[in-house]
Amino acid sequence: MPITKDSVVTLRYKVSDATTGLLIEAAKEPMAYLHGGYENTLPKIEEALDGKDTGFQTTLTLAPADAFGERDEALVRSIPKSEFPPGVKVGGQLRGQLDDGSDAVFTVVKIKGPQVLLDGNHPWAGKTLKFQLTVAGVRQATEEEIAHRHVHGAGGHHH
Repeated sequence: MPITKDSVVTLRYKVSDATTGLLIEAAKEPMAYLHGGYENTLPKIEEALDGKDTGFQTTLTLAPADAFGERDEALVRSIPKSEFPPGVKVGGQLRGQLDDGSDAVFTVVKIKGPQVLLDGNHPWAGKTLKFQLTVAGVRQATEEEIAHRHVHGAGGHHH
C-alpha cells in the first residue's frame, strides 16, 4: 500500500550529525506516525515518503530550517538555584514560559554554583541532520487515529 494522507507509516531510522558524522539516535523499535500534514514528523520526511511503499529506503540531509530550527540564544536562561526544588539535575527537563507567554520545555544544561543554566532549544537545533529511513510498514489509519491526529497502539500513542 503506498503512503498517502491518513496512512500510518512505521519507520526504522537513524539520525546523524551531517557535519561530524556522529550518530545522534538510532531507534531500537520502529516509530509510527500519521502521514498527511498532522505534524507528527518533519514535513521534508513526509514529502520524501509520500507515495512510497513498505521496504522503501532513503537518506535525507536536512538543514536546520527543515529540521529543528536554528539555535536561539534568547532561549538560554540562567536562573538562581534557589528557585528550583531540591534535586535539580543536569539533563532534567521542566516546562516554562517564554517572554511572549508561550510554553516551552527547558533542559537543565549546567549547574554552576548558585545558578542553573536552562536551554529551551531542541537539543538538535542548529544542526544539519542526516536521516536514514526505512519504511517498515504502511496501513490505513483508523477513524479514531485521524480524529485524534496521531497513531494509537504499537509504535504510537497509548491512551
